[in-house]
Amino acid sequence: MQYDVDTPDEYLKALDHDWRRVSLLTIRQTLKDVAPDWTESIAHKMLCFSDGDGPVLHLNAQKAYVGLYVGDIDALDPDGSLTVGIPRGKTCLRFSKSRDVGDPRLAQLIERIKQRRAAGDHRTC
Repeated sequence: MQYDVDTPDEYLKALDHDWRRVSLLTIRQTLKDVAPDWTESIAHKMLCFSDGDGPVLHLNAQKAYVGLYVGDIDALDPDGSLTVGIPRGKTCLRFSKSRDVGDPRLAQLIERIKQRRAAGDHRTC
């Protein structure tokens, strides 16, 4: 879903009060915990998290899932250990109603993104 908003606060206010909101807020808090220096904004009508070099990833509530757009998942998780069992596209992880977004592997994946970004070898989504 797309939200015609200008700020993260407006985005959060526009979300329906359902499981997607809860999942998105949980993932958002994990992002803030792992990467507190990243800046949150709106880009492409979704939440965008950036470092000093630009956008790193995006987070959005879709109709049937919450999407975390991280870039090249195969490069980030070559053995699949951090994303096993999570439906995904080429560049996004899809968290559905039944998916536990509090899984510690999500924080580990975000930490890996942060480390790769700091090393200069993580492409944005």
